[in-house]
Amino acid sequence: MKKNVEKIFKGLKGEISIPSDKSISHRAVILSSLAKGKSIIKNFSKGQDPLSTLQVCKNLGIETEFNDDLIITSTGKFSAPATELDCGNSGTTMRFMAGVLAGQNFNSILTGDESLSKRPMKRVIEPLTLMGAEIVSDNFRAPLNILGKELHCIDYTSKLASAQVKSCILLAGLSCEGKTTFTEPYTSRDHTERMLKFMCANISTCGNTTTIQKSELKPQTIEICGDISSAAYFITAGLIVPNSEIILKNVGLNLTRTGIIEIVKKMCGNIEILDLRSISGEEVGDIKISYSQLKACTIEGEIIPKLIDELPIIAVLATQAEGTTIVKDAQDLRNKESDRIKAIVTELKKIGADIEETQDGFIINGKTELQGGCEVKTYHDHRLAMSLYVAGLICKNPICINGFEWVNISFPEFEKLCNDLLS
Repeated sequence: MKKNVEKIFKGLKGEISIPSDKSISHRAVILSSLAKGKSIIKNFSKGQDPLSTLQVCKNLGIETEFNDDLIITSTGKFSAPATELDCGNSGTTMRFMAGVLAGQNFNSILTGDESLSKRPMKRVIEPLTLMGAEIVSDNFRAPLNILGKELHCIDYTSKLASAQVKSCILLAGLSCEGKTTFTEPYTSRDHTERMLKFMCANISTCGNTTTIQKSELKPQTIEICGDISSAAYFITAGLIVPNSEIILKNVGLNLTRTGIIEIVKKMCGNIEILDLRSISGEEVGDIKISYSQLKACTIEGEIIPKLIDELPIIAVLATQAEGTTIVKDAQDLRNKESDRIKAIVTELKKIGADIEETQDGFIINGKTELQGGCEVKTYHDHRLAMSLYVAGLICKNPICINGFEWVNISFPEFEKLCNDLLS
């Protein structure tokens, strides 16, 4: 699907509610499926990735019901699937479920679409193998043939700060006797730890090390806040589209996810947090943004895991900042739905950005008037599609985004909310 985007002259105005957090939705479904009894999930994400996780759990024998809320009824155990488990485009689904399924008393196969089948799974297969798992793969890529067996605990130090790897090992550790520990170089997003604690798991964190012991999860009512990764596109649009002033309602403000807010403040952006509160163990608030004169900065080190998914839209933001913005230590961007470093550099260059690719990030010289007047592509990557859409709002000439339908993977409401701020 091709989507034409034109420059906005009157600015973005008003309030919108950000749809539910995709990362938390994944965890809510999986952990509720492992809790004996009835769990209620409020504001579950309608993105294709969380729906893939939901379908995988249904294929493992979990009862689900949708009305205004998602109701999950479980015996606390999965049953052997009658079919392969299709994770769609969701790396989160595949990596999390690998940890859950490795310790089951049945075999299973995790598959995915063409894009997911190219993504690296060695980072979860290796530590799971150390726990006694047996996983047959295509050179550490999907499909994953998981031969379920009893696992043993592990004390694992990861070279990579990755919430997906950490969550995989913690989920595997839920069924192990003894203590399973996971240590990472920086603290990655901690939604899994928070929700496990909320559901009464025996889990503790000290610095960058998390320890879990065999636990019985208790069913809960889980209210899911808005996704800050989705909010990031509107934060950026509000900052770079002249005459804009918007409020984003109900946004998750977990400190392991708010790297983009830290960077906006560092770049002198006009951003304000309103009505800070706590919901189901997560910090939540409203965000007020207005058009700003931005300054360049360097983005590196331990902040990277706190904004790894937002780096494509941060690249767009940096084109409108005075000076040179440098992003480094972000080599894991090359292992996402696309090689996001190469993709964002290639496509932003097309529309007139002064951007240079490096091995572990990119360098952007600003402020630049983006020219547009061309077709750009998404590489089957939802985050690239939305980033290019926001860039199109300030391009001198219209752009055409080829492959815009990939937005539905995470944010099917995206274009409607953009239009709401124009009306």
